[in-house]
Amino acid sequence: MIYVLRSPLKLQDTLTSASVFLNTLTPKFYVALTGTSSLISGLILIFEWWYFRKYGTSFIEQVSVSHLRPLLGGVEKCKVWRNPLNLFRGAEYSRYTWVTGKEPLTYYDMNLSAQDHQTFFTGDTQQIKAEDTVMQKAWRERNPQARIRAAYQAIEMNHECAAAYVLLAEEEATTITEAERLFKQALRSGKREQRVQDPVTTGKDINLLVYIKRRLAMCARKLGRIKEAVKMMRDLMKEFPLLGMLNIHENLLEALLELQAYADVQAVLAKYDGKICYFTLRSTPAVFGSCDTFDFDTHDFQTPHISLPKSATICYTSALLKARAVSEKFSPEAASRRGLSTAEMNAVEAIHRAVEFNPHVPKYLLEMKSLILPPEHILKRGDSEAVAYAFFHLQHWKRAEGALNLLHCTWEGTFRIIPYPLEKGHLFYPYPGCTETADRELLPTFHEVSVYPKKELPFFILFTAGLCSFTAMLAMLTHQFPELMGVFVKAFFSTLFTPLGFFADKMESFMPSSFWHQLTRI
Repeated sequence: MIYVLRSPLKLQDTLTSASVFLNTLTPKFYVALTGTSSLISGLILIFEWWYFRKYGTSFIEQVSVSHLRPLLGGVEKCKVWRNPLNLFRGAEYSRYTWVTGKEPLTYYDMNLSAQDHQTFFTGDTQQIKAEDTVMQKAWRERNPQARIRAAYQAIEMNHECAAAYVLLAEEEATTITEAERLFKQALRSGKREQRVQDPVTTGKDINLLVYIKRRLAMCARKLGRIKEAVKMMRDLMKEFPLLGMLNIHENLLEALLELQAYADVQAVLAKYDGKICYFTLRSTPAVFGSCDTFDFDTHDFQTPHISLPKSATICYTSALLKARAVSEKFSPEAASRRGLSTAEMNAVEAIHRAVEFNPHVPKYLLEMKSLILPPEHILKRGDSEAVAYAFFHLQHWKRAEGALNLLHCTWEGTFRIIPYPLEKGHLFYPYPGCTETADRELLPTFHEVSVYPKKELPFFILFTAGLCSFTAMLAMLTHQFPELMGVFVKAFFSTLFTPLGFFADKMESFMPSSFWHQLTRI
């Protein structure tokens, strides 16, 4: 205790020395001090503003999140999912690169795909063959030509290496027709190899066959054979019902929408969109976003309990079906006069539910923001998922007359229901705060990542701006009125140290004088 108090017991001497030091300082020192502080804070402000304009975030905040938060154990991670509708690299992504000179895929995204392929196609076998070893290396190669050469090397070792044909179909084929031919070759090779193996099919073989059949169905869809694609997807879902994590039903939904088989779409939604228990909630002006002619005080809306997260495809397809039923005759002015019907209420609720799940989608559907090619992986509720959904489903919304108009009138009203989306959700759990960082890794640099909730100027830009202005003002005042500012500084420090002096006096009056004298000598 005495050791700890040795410094506080000498506080009076320290205060006396500090007062003498401050009294000896001239006004020139204060001018130099405030001027230097203003210059440094101004440079920090300029850098922060440049970094914010270029990258959309504060450099100081980013460093704090990246380095300090892990030390404090506050890291928030978002799970990335395989995009069920991802394009073909050789036939689609590469063609975009040839035309624009831009890379549509990030290294992080392609690396995740390489890990997926390596795990699904070559990771679950007791005895790894020579061609499997080559393919494991091929998936890890960063250079596309090196991957293609490794695939041909694996085929030379074993002409029935299905994984090698899959890589060639994905990477080398420049048209969908050529990719389909290679996938069919991979399917034949996979089945023949499966027959000569043990009766028990390994997980690697199942994953490979499911992947091939799914990509064949997607080839049929892209080539216009939609009914054939739907049949292949249904057969695949019946044959492997436990592989729901692959989200094959999302491929099926998109194909059925193209066929305009809305009854079948509703049947798929009934199976994969979980049942929700509803309770009545008094309506608020949040129902409509940009249409102000509706009387909100006379309507009740059904609000569901929080349910498990879905996907943008599930939520927005459900909203599309309900909006399609009323959108053709919907008018905000008419709804204001007569009130919303039950069907219109259901449509508005479905749109609010979809927008709360992923608030980035409406800007792409309403063409308020330009689309890019979707990435191979998506983040649920993030901008990457919104890009992937809108890329394939915008045409279906345009086909439903008036659906986009209803969306335009109602989608912004969702944000009034959830004024603090990061703290508390309405129909879903609070919106995750890690989506922006993950989306920046998944989406190319030329795309402006959508941020929700929209951020104002970062705190540190405002702080450095205030600090720079304050210190510059002090420097100017000290230069113009040195004596007055000197009196002000002395009065400020005197006021600042008054509580400490009061505390020291109380300590002296409380302790015996001899005891205090002995302790100060330690």
